[in-house]
Amino acid sequence: MYRLFALLLISLLPFTAAGESAPGADAQAQYLLQQQDAVGPANTSAVPLWRNNHGQWLSLRASHSDATMPASLAFRGLAPGNVFSSGLQYQLAPGVQAHADVSQRSWVNHPARLIDSEVGATYNNGRYSVGLSLGASEAPQRTVLPRVLPGVAPGVDGLSAFDRSEQLNAHGRVALGSTTGIDLGASVGRIRLLPGNLLGIDTLDQKALSFGVDSGPLSGTLVGRTMQPLAGNAGALSADQRWSSIDLGVTVRLPWQGALSIGAQNLWSSGNPVNTPVGPEPDQSRTPYVQYHQDL
Repeated sequence: MYRLFALLLISLLPFTAAGESAPGADAQAQYLLQQQDAVGPANTSAVPLWRNNHGQWLSLRASHSDATMPASLAFRGLAPGNVFSSGLQYQLAPGVQAHADVSQRSWVNHPARLIDSEVGATYNNGRYSVGLSLGASEAPQRTVLPRVLPGVAPGVDGLSAFDRSEQLNAHGRVALGSTTGIDLGASVGRIRLLPGNLLGIDTLDQKALSFGVDSGPLSGTLVGRTMQPLAGNAGALSADQRWSSIDLGVTVRLPWQGALSIGAQNLWSSGNPVNTPVGPEPDQSRTPYVQYHQDL
């Protein structure tokens, strides 16, 4: 899917030329740059590509963040790492935007990486916003993902043999003030595992819910997840086998463009992991973390 998106980016290059050749291009570029707050957070850069007289515009955006910081319903990488993202954002009508993004997750202690892609649309009237998106993730090397310590904490959602996934996401936000709001999210999808994995199955169903609150520089996120084998594909496991967990994270953004995050993954968990020679799978060990991030 990410290869198709790369072709999409190339096919949209003519819009760049259209934006540069349109009358009043300098004024349009200045207007689009002023929309950066609507395009993404402070660590997101936006480049205006095109705008017409009907208020429609197209921009290219890129961002960088830490893989360990809780980000809504994103898959969890327990080892320290980074997320680099780029994509297109298109305003269809006042308050209605569509987006297509590709991102790469990597770890500092392992050559493995994850490629994520997402397409979706959002309606935002200022006071509240709602959106839907389709996403996919893939581990192109098809290798076992990193663990923080041998036998402990596999790299993605407690699964070391992650291959790829597809999910449908919904999100909403209610603004309680200029710098305060509540975020809600939900996701349903399927996780595909590498052949010969320790669980002895190839597909898991996953559901997730998230709740977030932010006020000024302080934000907190609570994410609950549940996984179970695909019906009719449980293998040696019980068809009723299910694993659930709750993550909690709090982030404080500092005046010098830094951020301090404190939290725990698997703060609460239920279900009986399968005992394997390298440890329980999926691993639901409680994993506290403290992380500092500095934008340069």
